[in-house]
Amino acid sequence: MPQFWMEDFAPQMVWLVISFIALYLLMARVALPRVADVLETRHGRIADDLDQAAQLKSQAETVIAEYEAALAEARGKAQSTIAQAGLEAAAAAEKRNGEVAEALAAEAAAAAARIDAAKTEALAELRDVAVELAQAAAERLIGAEVARAEVDAAVDAAIQDNTAGSR
Repeated sequence: MPQFWMEDFAPQMVWLVISFIALYLLMARVALPRVADVLETRHGRIADDLDQAAQLKSQAETVIAEYEAALAEARGKAQSTIAQAGLEAAAAAEKRNGEVAEALAAEAAAAAARIDAAKTEALAELRDVAVELAQAAAERLIGAEVARAEVDAAVDAAIQDNTAGSR
């Protein structure tokens, strides 16, 4: 191997030192300052990005707090609106129930009046039938004609006795 020959060793060492010094000066004067500038620029950009991120985070927290406050307010308004609507619906239902109760009461009163009229009419017809039946029975039993006024009086007396006894 030629690099280990002793007669070539000294010039190789000189050229090694010259190459090392040249590369060192080149690196120290040209490459390393550029790398340092790039690193410094990068460090500055990272610091700016971190500052901007902190600002954006604080803005986001502020916006979130405002959103939560608006959401809580909206929920409160919704609850009050729901409660108000419930009260209005209950009032409307109560009013409607009152109207229905009044209508039913009126219909019940009218039905009671019709029943009373039908009862009175039925009783009148029943009285007339009872008078005719009593007159026919009396005429058949005694074989003579009985006056209508006498039969009317007897039937009325019997009806009053029955109604007084049933009370």
